[in-house]
Amino acid sequence: MSTQKANCPMKIFALNSNQPLAKKISQTLGIPLGKCSVKRFSDGEIQINIEESIRGSEIFVIQSTSAPVNDNLMELLIMIDALRRASALTINVVIPYYGYARQDRKARSREPITAKLVANMLTSAGADRILAMDLHAVQIQGFFDIPVDHLMGAPLLADYFLDNRLDENAVVVSPDHGGVVRARRLAEFLKAPIAIIDKRRPKPNVSEVMNIIGDVRGKRAIIIDDMIDTAGTISLAAQALIDAGAKEVYASCTHPVLSGPAISRLEASPIKQLIVTDTIQLPEDKKLDKLVEISVAPLMAAAIDRIYNNEPVSPLFNTRFRRHQ
Repeated sequence: MSTQKANCPMKIFALNSNQPLAKKISQTLGIPLGKCSVKRFSDGEIQINIEESIRGSEIFVIQSTSAPVNDNLMELLIMIDALRRASALTINVVIPYYGYARQDRKARSREPITAKLVANMLTSAGADRILAMDLHAVQIQGFFDIPVDHLMGAPLLADYFLDNRLDENAVVVSPDHGGVVRARRLAEFLKAPIAIIDKRRPKPNVSEVMNIIGDVRGKRAIIIDDMIDTAGTISLAAQALIDAGAKEVYASCTHPVLSGPAISRLEASPIKQLIVTDTIQLPEDKKLDKLVEISVAPLMAAAIDRIYNNEPVSPLFNTRFRRHQ
């Protein structure tokens, strides 16, 4: 896909969080992954060695800050420092899943804003640009003093629903008020109405459905969220939709965190299919039968190619991806 500049080669490196996705992106671009090693000292400290010259190169380093979050974040910070000290021309950090994004404001007294702290750490380490997928809150882009390209999962999910004719008699459902913009974007692709789950969250990872705003009776309900963590919200929402008369329920998200009781909750829920992307590498024990995984590699590879060639990334943001392939 990419055309290498003679005086400024592109090099792609992958750390440990999501090697399968990094390999897909590398193959799509036709550029092999750079050689580096990530090891541990006996006390658990991380040691990184870049095993080829990167002087004067435009570097793209791929790392999701998913579980184990702190290990993957430290790997990334140490890698950025190593790249800077090895005289990389630019360091573009590709973060398919940005951890700590849920702490994006002070919801109560004496709380940290960890999403901002992580942004500061990445910038201080030496990152020149961030490429991310579906940040939990769009204002996180403003936490950085460097360029941020923010890709959306909705175009890829829309391709799946349209290809499988799941847009017929559909209603797109936001699981909370904060996700309305995301739901409306998918609804525009599917030419479907939207509904909203009115819920309250008494404490982290606990939610209670209060009401459904919109008409779901007799319709195929398609829930969309940026992430599914313990699956409490999505499972309660699915049951509430069935109780309100929805014909069937599909769920979708960009980031399948799926921690704690998520798998058992999803298996017991009335969700017919769960469509996710591969921003987070899922172990085999989390790949339940109703789960469908689609890859973000073509989208991220297209964005990397555009950044490298100084072309606009914006056409990839809000329109169906296949129009740009």
